[in-house]
Amino acid sequence: MGLLSRKATCNTHGQDSSYFLGWQEYEKNPYNEVNNPTGIIQMGLAENQLCLDLLEPWLMKNPDALGLKRDGISIFKELALFQDYNGFPAFKRALVDFMGEIRGNKVSFDPNHVVLTAGATSANETLMFCLADQGDAFLLPTPYYPGFDRDLRWRTGVEIVPIHCTSSNGFKVTLPAIEQAYRQAQKRKLRVKGVLITNPSNPLGTTMARDELDLLINFIEDKQIHLISDEIYSGTVFTSPSFVSVMEVLKDRNLDQTQVWERVHIVYSLSKDLGLPGFRVGAIYSNDPVVVSAATKMSSFGLVSSQTQYLLSAMLLDKKFTKEYMSENHKRLQKQQKDLVSGLEKAGIRCLDSNAGLFCWVDMRHLLKSNTFEAEMELWQKIVYHVKINISPGSSCHCIEPGWFRVCFANMSESTLKLAIQRLKSFVSSIGHQELKSLRRIARNNWVFRLSLQSFYDREQDTTTKVSFSYRPHFMSLSNIAATLDAAA
Repeated sequence: MGLLSRKATCNTHGQDSSYFLGWQEYEKNPYNEVNNPTGIIQMGLAENQLCLDLLEPWLMKNPDALGLKRDGISIFKELALFQDYNGFPAFKRALVDFMGEIRGNKVSFDPNHVVLTAGATSANETLMFCLADQGDAFLLPTPYYPGFDRDLRWRTGVEIVPIHCTSSNGFKVTLPAIEQAYRQAQKRKLRVKGVLITNPSNPLGTTMARDELDLLINFIEDKQIHLISDEIYSGTVFTSPSFVSVMEVLKDRNLDQTQVWERVHIVYSLSKDLGLPGFRVGAIYSNDPVVVSAATKMSSFGLVSSQTQYLLSAMLLDKKFTKEYMSENHKRLQKQQKDLVSGLEKAGIRCLDSNAGLFCWVDMRHLLKSNTFEAEMELWQKIVYHVKINISPGSSCHCIEPGWFRVCFANMSESTLKLAIQRLKSFVSSIGHQELKSLRRIARNNWVFRLSLQSFYDREQDTTTKVSFSYRPHFMSLSNIAATLDAAA
């Protein structure tokens, strides 16, 4: 092992998180309606497959884009040869126009401020390299996307300090929670370089209210730090309230001529809105020319291929198509989400009210045997191994309340979603009436604890440190999971 680097041998990637373990179990036994009808249904993958049938006909109607031609003449050689890592100007213009359309053209974007990256993962990591040094910290509201532990920390050495949000207010960001996280970073001798948010939220499936964005802008202005707004789900908002970009708030507050204007950065991608994660198209948008310059140089480690840029330029420039696509995409997302929420309600399971994203934040606290992360992991194991559905435990998203789960709905057909709901209904029914009453009583009794937990944060006492550490999620290795299930059987 001495011949390898510390990075190669360290265990900070996060691959042992239940978020990734669930994927591994799914891949061993994937559900297929014909070939493996008893397999595991994948509801842990935030992928938009609902409108692929709209993309393929467009490709057939536009053979030049797919065949790498211009006016019927091949440009294969032009696209096959080396391209400057600044990206195609035509594609960057088409991309910023699309971003503006998603935001109702309330804000416009300058293509010269765009840095293309191989997906949002690369965009977020590149921003970490640009804005922070090893050992510096970023504050993130919880629950947050489990992959951030890898994307933001693994190679950069940047620390994540959680801003603990709770169900008492729908997991909204509050000033006491932000200030508490900032103080915790200071106690750990960490230099806070910024705050990173996802808007719309992954995993909550909610858009941030304008007052939350105002609060965050005021905070970073006061502390003279950065704000990264990951807006890769901005085109998935399917019902009110509408999406408000942080750039829109900055414009409305006339902050475009101030220093804070250069300290707010946006991450975007076509993976969620167009359902093209395999194309690996991400982008950084920044008003700081130094950040744009540095990020552009770093982008040479993860470029978007010339062929991809050429094809998507043609697609995004087809305004009639993109308008019709986004409209239909919103309709299908809303229906799929409604089917999941109503189906779970019939099983006695509620979801956080949501208006965006490819998932629901599902409340299964009443199904826990105790108000602990051990109980959450036990429930998750049953759902993966017995119910045969992969979902993501709240602990993998650093939620401080056991019993919440992220459940994805856009990566499957309507019939597969119905089957998944039926499996969950059968599971809840199998628990038994008396046991369910007992579990609900435990959940009600623990409500007092949750209120007390919130009051700790609101009063900003040092005891919150003890509470947060006692609530760290408990992860089990695959061998321990298998042993636990064998013992139960």
